Amino acid sequence: MQSLLAIARLTFKAAFRFRLVPLLSAILVGGVVLLPAVIKDDGTAEGMTQIVLTYTLGLTVTILGITTLWLACGTLARDIEECQLQLVDVKPVGRWKVWVGKWLGIMMVNLLWLVVAAVVIHVQLQWRARRLPPEEQATLRNEVFVARGSIKPPMPDIQGEVERIMQERLKETDMTGVDLRELRRLIEEAVKTQYQVVRPGWVRTWTINLGERAERLRDQPLFLRIRFYTADRTGTYRTYQTQWLFGPPEGPVNQRETLSLAPESFHEIRLQPGLIGKDGTLTIQMFNPNQKGLLFQFEDGFELLYREGDFTPNYIRGLGILACWLALLAALGLATASRLSFPVAAFVSLGLLIVAFSTGTMRSVIEQGTILGVNPETGRVDQPNLFDTASVAFFKALLWVVNLVRDFSPIQNLSTGRTVSWGTLLRAVGQIVLLMGGLFALTGIALLERRELAAAQNQT
Repeated sequence: MQSLLAIARLTFKAAFRFRLVPLLSAILVGGVVLLPAVIKDDGTAEGMTQIVLTYTLGLTVTILGITTLWLACGTLARDIEECQLQLVDVKPVGRWKVWVGKWLGIMMVNLLWLVVAAVVIHVQLQWRARRLPPEEQATLRNEVFVARGSIKPPMPDIQGEVERIMQERLKETDMTGVDLRELRRLIEEAVKTQYQVVRPGWVRTWTINLGERAERLRDQPLFLRIRFYTADRTGTYRTYQTQWLFGPPEGPVNQRETLSLAPESFHEIRLQPGLIGKDGTLTIQMFNPNQKGLLFQFEDGFELLYREGDFTPNYIRGLGILACWLALLAALGLATASRLSFPVAAFVSLGLLIVAFSTGTMRSVIEQGTILGVNPETGRVDQPNLFDTASVAFFKALLWVVNLVRDFSPIQNLSTGRTVSWGTLLRAVGQIVLLMGGLFALTGIALLERRELAAAQNQT
């Protein structure tokens, strides 16, 4: 451990000798301190949170991410190119200790700046909150400075309904020459639409079972978070009238609201305490008086938010997930620098990040079942060949790997007062650091162990 910590300490000191690191550190301090002071908010809790928390925390992660990649690629590649690692290699210090020690040193730099930025952001949040009007301060306490859990209505048996309709079609109609996969997809979309759309003049009822949480939440305010879509092309430029009934329709206590809401935007409706029924369920009804149907998607169209804890512990857990991202970037940079020169390692690392952010393209290929796209003449996907099948399988595997890392959104959760649970943090440590970071670490150490340092010196 002594040699390992010595390498980590030397890496920590060497980080500040890189020209880019002090520059990015100055940008980080300026962004965290000056950005909220220069940009004025609109006087609302949401506007203040966007500037002080969302923007500054996002800027912090971006700058630290760039610094981590640059430092990870540079510190190992330059030690090899400048023959410093050759001097260490002849001593009784394994190359794996060099690799792990440099990773620890880089993480020491990351954690230092992350803690400094996090403290500054937290202090600014508390200071700016006192300057808001009293009603906005109450909104901030209930919707941002809190850790809120969420409950969604139970999912209907979509696949069972799709299979039943599919079998009926096969019995009633000759399907020779019909693309059964495309037919199944169309039936699935039609069934989902039936469950998601509230037709004009219709009433939709949602029943949410709170279970064991019912007694604890019975006397607390709840929040309904909704977002809907319309088929109207001009729908985003207008609002739609909606009539809501919360609580038992025939019960002694319920809440009625008539709201004019814009589509494709999130809205939060505050529910008064005492609306939960004796059976632990909350009944919500919505009447659509418009001429267009309103579509509430299963994924994020309808959910109930409730208080689970305080903001500060939630904030710390969110920072823990951000530290996991930085740990993965450090492992990625060191893995590429274990075999490549400094410029090439930085280029490859950035290329892998671009691939990781191209999930939209990968999802499109998977949904269409082909990498060649839709035939412009027929408007349909041609019969997939072996190349398409292999490409789709590769993109499925790649998307699964990318989602292991991207399936976390601590900044968005903190900005909306969502709970970042200990389970989520532990899952992030397992998936991001241990699994993905461990794969990069094993790859990097293996490449470094097999690399001929003298050959690298001759190439330089």
